[in-house]
Amino acid sequence: MNDKPSDNLEFRRPTAEMGYPLHRLIADSPPLDPNSIYCNLLQCSHFADTGVAVFDGEQLVGFVSGYVLPNKPDTLFVWQIVISSEARGKGLAKRMLKHLLEREACVDVRYIETTITPDNEASWGLFRSLARDLDTELDSEVYFEKDTHFGGQHDDEHLLIIGPFHVERGSEV
Repeated sequence: MNDKPSDNLEFRRPTAEMGYPLHRLIADSPPLDPNSIYCNLLQCSHFADTGVAVFDGEQLVGFVSGYVLPNKPDTLFVWQIVISSEARGKGLAKRMLKHLLEREACVDVRYIETTITPDNEASWGLFRSLARDLDTELDSEVYFEKDTHFGGQHDDEHLLIIGPFHVERGSEV
């Protein structure tokens, strides 16, 4: 479904045709980890029910990809969030996450998990703010270690766990 807020941004369910524009948006947004175009196609097709693409006119300006964990049907794992440089600083990431939580695919979701490097202040701030808005706790612990999991080539990734929470749902937005 589409959401047309007063800023004229359009929130859409991803489609495979958005895979290449997503690939370009991520490439233009360092230090985000790039994925292959094929991976981005899967994010936009296989994981479309738990993804949000935001357009300003014909321009993709934001994207959230995630999935409900197979062994935890009450948990949404947020895989990646990207916002174009022109759309940053306007609360779009949190709007996309809240939009996603109102989707039918997230009706049983009571927790959000994601991983973040220790120095990613914007993401830490986003998820702390989201936890406050959801009136719940945020816990974190080291999940993937620099030397053990990344061969020393990537910083530690901390697992953030937000929840439990309850989202009031009206009609899907």
